[in-house]
Amino acid sequence: MSKESQEAHYKKMTETPVQKLILILCIPTILSMLVTNIYNLADTWFVGKLGTSASGAVGIVFGFMAIVQAVGFMFGNGAGSILARKLGHMDIKGASSTASTGFFLSLGIGILECLFCFIFIEPLVMFLGSTKTIAPYAVTYISFILITAPVMTAGFTLNNILRYEGKAFYAMIGMLSGCLLNILGDYIFMRKLHMGIEGAGLSTAIGQLVSFLFLLYPFLTGRTQCRISIRKVNFNLRHIGDIIATGLPSLIRQGLNSIATILLNSLSGAYGDAAVAGMSIVSRVYFFIFAIALGVGQGLQPVASFNYGAGKYGRVRKAYKFTATLATAIIIVPGIIVLLMAPEVVRLFRDDDLVVEYGARALTLQCIAGFVMPYCMATELLLQSTGKKLSASILSALRSGVIFIPALWILAHIRGMAGIQEAQPLAFALSFFPTLYFSTTYFKKMPTKDKEQA
Repeated sequence: MSKESQEAHYKKMTETPVQKLILILCIPTILSMLVTNIYNLADTWFVGKLGTSASGAVGIVFGFMAIVQAVGFMFGNGAGSILARKLGHMDIKGASSTASTGFFLSLGIGILECLFCFIFIEPLVMFLGSTKTIAPYAVTYISFILITAPVMTAGFTLNNILRYEGKAFYAMIGMLSGCLLNILGDYIFMRKLHMGIEGAGLSTAIGQLVSFLFLLYPFLTGRTQCRISIRKVNFNLRHIGDIIATGLPSLIRQGLNSIATILLNSLSGAYGDAAVAGMSIVSRVYFFIFAIALGVGQGLQPVASFNYGAGKYGRVRKAYKFTATLATAIIIVPGIIVLLMAPEVVRLFRDDDLVVEYGARALTLQCIAGFVMPYCMATELLLQSTGKKLSASILSALRSGVIFIPALWILAHIRGMAGIQEAQPLAFALSFFPTLYFSTTYFKKMPTKDKEQA
């Protein structure tokens, strides 16, 4: 990228009205997240036609995929937050080094994930919460996921680096290409070729590989400010530690969500495959609703990081307030629709009365309590994007697992399946209070005046 282009990008990130800038950056992200979640729902629908055990297997493997995503997001958000602040200082060389280091670290960890998990594949699916009837489907499906674990992990990292650089369009193309191909693959392999659960796994693997190649392309062709090269990797342990520490809230968030999903599947398994399938459907439907709000939050991240690095604190404040308000407004309409039609929504994915019974109540409760989540999400992403590692990590841990996991365990033993359905909504509601404390403290400590520009 030429010097003129770099200067134009700096001006765009620091002078465009934050409301307009966030909308420009979040719309591609929202589209890619919606399509990703449409794929997840389509996958659930196609596999649901194979039976309740196969439907449960998708939920089981979804917990593992969230772990793979957690590692990719850790390196992507860690490297992205740092490089965006470096770009705010016009340090292009340092930003490229950070991007390269984050990418190759994630690729290496992905290879280790693949090798280790293949060795212990059968114990792995049981650990993830499989029942004896779900396990054969889960082993088949997860085998394809493991093959592509390195490119999945690295792909999530590239996606986040692109977003932080302000290249949300390229990130969108990368995600859309893989997801659309995945949906097409499900139709061809499962409906036309009758490959069953193997078809679902194969289409996922192909989609992830294609997505990775599309995400890597801009870095190799000079369409980004950062260039990725093995020669630019910084092996300094302090630099690596800074990337990991900055991205740790993402790992905590995704990792605890994965642990919670595993525990949820395990506790639900005591009530049969229908309970596992019902709660799996609820998780995917609710995340589809929340994805729109999360997309707005991800539009905040590059704006907050870049302007914080440039010392434009007033723009950071405006960006945060706009994001929290818009995300809350956006989630209300689909949340109310699903709330009023919960049984019908669950039945779309599995026409089984017991699955609907387990899923509908949980979905209703999550939609009621979930209206506070955009505010919690915006605060957490702001803290992470501006380098407040400890505060972001604590809030992420509280929101994602420290409240939910004990609530799930206690309520399951006190109230049985009803307690399992109630745990996540309770955790949503309780997360509001620590979020209020952290957001208030953050803005009290932030400088009231912008830095003078050199």
